Amino acid sequence: MARTVFCRKYQQDMEGLDFAPLPGAKGQDIYENISKQAWEEWQARQTRLINEKHLNMLDPKAREYLQEQMEAFFNNEESDEADGFVPPEE
Repeated sequence: MARTVFCRKYQQDMEGLDFAPLPGAKGQDIYENISKQAWEEWQARQTRLINEKHLNMLDPKAREYLQEQMEAFFNNEESDEADGFVPPEE
């Protein structure tokens, strides 16, 4: 049976992750408060941001930028979207 969390992004009980996706307190916070759906959506957005903005993941500034974008995304605050991204039509 899937575990359930109250998702900070969607403000409802949803299926949680199977394990903490990051080490330390940040990973634990995501594990306890972010749904699997929200995490998967963030992974897709993160990939688009890395690709479109040509981020070098060895650069601490690029990792810090993504960390800030992730926090904003999960907290439903304004966050960057890849410039050329057009959401697929439902």
